[in-house]
Amino acid sequence: MNLKEILHEVKSEFTDYFKEREAEINGSLLAVLSGENLLFLGPPGTAKTQLARSICQIIEGGNFYNYLLTSFSTPEELFGPLSLKALEEDEFRRNIEGCLPTAHIALLDEIFKASSAILNSLLTILNERKYHNGREIVDVPLLSVFGASNELPEEDESLEALYDRFLFRYRLSYIQDDENFKSLLFRESEDFRPAVTIQVSEIEKLRKSANSLPVDPDVEIIITELRRNLQLQEIEISDRRWKRIVQVLKVAAYSSGCPAVDRTMALLLQHMLWNLPEERETIRKTVFKLVVSGGTNTEKLRLDAEDLKTALNIALKNELPVGVICDSCGEEFQLRENLEVHHTACPNHSYTLRKEGNKQEGNKQEGNSRIYPYDNLVREIESLHERSGKKNTLSQSQREVFKKEFKTLAGKVNGVKQRLEEEKELLRNLMDANIWLSISDRNEALLLHDTGSAQLSGTEALLGEIEALLGLQNKEFRSGEFRSGESISGDFKSGDFRSGDFRSAKSGYSDSDAAKLEAKGQVPDSGSNAGSFIKGLGSRFKLR
Repeated sequence: MNLKEILHEVKSEFTDYFKEREAEINGSLLAVLSGENLLFLGPPGTAKTQLARSICQIIEGGNFYNYLLTSFSTPEELFGPLSLKALEEDEFRRNIEGCLPTAHIALLDEIFKASSAILNSLLTILNERKYHNGREIVDVPLLSVFGASNELPEEDESLEALYDRFLFRYRLSYIQDDENFKSLLFRESEDFRPAVTIQVSEIEKLRKSANSLPVDPDVEIIITELRRNLQLQEIEISDRRWKRIVQVLKVAAYSSGCPAVDRTMALLLQHMLWNLPEERETIRKTVFKLVVSGGTNTEKLRLDAEDLKTALNIALKNELPVGVICDSCGEEFQLRENLEVHHTACPNHSYTLRKEGNKQEGNKQEGNSRIYPYDNLVREIESLHERSGKKNTLSQSQREVFKKEFKTLAGKVNGVKQRLEEEKELLRNLMDANIWLSISDRNEALLLHDTGSAQLSGTEALLGEIEALLGLQNKEFRSGEFRSGESISGDFKSGDFRSGDFRSAKSGYSDSDAAKLEAKGQVPDSGSNAGSFIKGLGSRFKLR
């Protein structure tokens, strides 16, 4: 069997025995192959020790070392007693045989209770695989150290350094599924021993070969974007961790038989980046979004389409069907945008509608005009618009603005749709080749892809409604026309629809374009130019 077949066999044996531990098994094996350390956080009785010991058993001739640390633990307990024979020769040297410096796999329980007397030597072993035994520097054969703890370390600089040495991090809990629980209780109680073994020389050969494996450009983009995203959330990852993460991805790809590190390997980052348990879900979602959709937020595209449709509806109905008078201050309005500005400044004011034949006396209307709170007024205006059947139109400058925004958004949606259609089969094939993904990770990635496709279908329907409102009956802005030359790379930035300003470089509508439109002059039918109209949209109108 080649290495990939051996790993498949090992994973199958382990997942059959250790229920609900697929991700932890994958991480444990990958930590051993890549020479990294792994931390288990969780309560006692979750098979941490048994899993670590069983992992050691797949190493041919491997030595396993297990110790429970306390705040009173001494260096002699981990690194061996002082050699009396060496002391006779005026040398300070320990007898390390059978202790941590001679182990291949080690489990250090309650790792964060290590005393300061132990930490310096322990950090050197974890990071450099070296042990200073007196004047001699000993190469430590450790493939991986498994740390276990019920809790995170307290704020202590030395413990934070220790915590950073554990690249893989998993939060364990008790078995949840009833069938798995019954299997644990009532199956035959023979000790588990894996049938397949791996030689240390094979692992060393794997690491050396993986060093030269190339990394796909999209993986570089994913990691760079992920780092930027985490920094914005004030989640700091040390440069040492990032460097080692890339090496782990290379080992994962090479052991899977892949010619390069592809983006499905980046899904493993979810287990190597969190510092606090509450960060896990946020990091997991971010990683999946970047891997599956390249960072494109399909939900945001839908919201952008909704905002554009709302703004267009408002523009088409900007001219009020009747005059509106503020019952509190007597100010009269003919345009909806001016009414919105007034409401924003005076949210508690009420209003009346000017009817034909009504006369004003002072600041109040005569007769029995009904007084409307603002929300009721909005509904009444909508009703009057529908009953009037009046066909509202946009000014030329407004129309140009909305056509420009529609064109840009349609281009983004069409481009993302095309990419999602093309990548589904590719994504499935890449995940099939990746032996380190759990079944739940595979299913979640495919579900996320399908969800994005479904959201795009809804967004396309909204674009059709916008197209009809704009009267683009010749479908001049339909699919296929923007796939070249339009930016479809991801989310809008500071100038997106939801920020209230449509004019952004990302949307393809520059400030110079806006200046040209505004330079066309005043628009008689609306009483405002394109620039002031767009600024009015920035207040979001609150008229949905």
